[in-house]
Amino acid sequence: MMKAVVLDEYGGAAGLRVADLPTPQPRRGEVLIEVAATPINPSDLAFIAGNYPPKPPVPAYPGLEGSGTVVRAGPGIVGRYLSGKRVAFVAGGGGGGAWAEYVKVPSGLALPLDNEVTLEAGAMSVVNPMTALAFLEIARSGNHRSVLNTAAAGALGQMVDRLLSSAGIRVINILRRPAHVDEVAKHGADLVLDSSSPDFDAELRVVCKQEGARLAFDAVAGELTGRLLAAMPGEATVIVYGGLSEQPVRAEIGDLIFKGKTVTGFWLTRWLPQKNIVQSTRLWRRVQRLIGSELSSEIRSRYPLESVGEAVTDYESDMSSGKVMLTPAGGTD
Repeated sequence: MMKAVVLDEYGGAAGLRVADLPTPQPRRGEVLIEVAATPINPSDLAFIAGNYPPKPPVPAYPGLEGSGTVVRAGPGIVGRYLSGKRVAFVAGGGGGGAWAEYVKVPSGLALPLDNEVTLEAGAMSVVNPMTALAFLEIARSGNHRSVLNTAAAGALGQMVDRLLSSAGIRVINILRRPAHVDEVAKHGADLVLDSSSPDFDAELRVVCKQEGARLAFDAVAGELTGRLLAAMPGEATVIVYGGLSEQPVRAEIGDLIFKGKTVTGFWLTRWLPQKNIVQSTRLWRRVQRLIGSELSSEIRSRYPLESVGEAVTDYESDMSSGKVMLTPAGGTD
């Protein structure tokens, strides 16, 4: 038996409990991982709120990613190779969620960690780092010299700023809280704007013209998407990858029809399968190299599995001051 977080009702932390469940047994092509660390991500909050597809029937099992050690493997060459290795993993499906003492995943979703990468860093090495690398690829493929980056105070927002800036792409960072402006600037961000400022729209329009910005990565949605679109010149694109505002995307019809501007979406789960095995291997190697620098994340607090409700509430209170980590095994490296 093992302890695992169970979601009995969608709507937030109140629907969570820790239960004793049978430890899953790996079948052919699967591995069983003893979970060392698993972060709380915005996508996890959306899942327990019932806003992240696919929405399985309850009871459901939250937790998208984590790290640990492969303790058992079903038949198959990859599983045998991974046995005993420290790995990062992506959870979901019939093997349960990452917020558990053990999780079963397909062998292809267990990624070996370099010796230099800690289990805590490894637990945060898939969702945000891979998304940041995807954004760099998108910006480069369109020959963009500058981009807009919303939710810039969050872990992914800071990651995008560091990664794209190091590649020579100008990043215009946009925040929703004035208190975060100095904090983000302290971490090295160059251009920082506060969307709650009464002068934001005028300032953004001037900066977009100066920098020639025609691409935005938007984690907020709602009315901010339309404001980004309006500030950029014709033929601009906003790529929406999150809904922190919990509001539908809004945009002016004139921007879409007469100025050739577009709004599209990004989902890592759709983007990654488009890569072949060589491309995927290169991406993972790059994540391993950069996880301590451009692709790093700060951890502000750690909780045992039994305190999952408190941990979720903590993260919800401020999603921009560092990651909140669950440690099912009671510790990491």
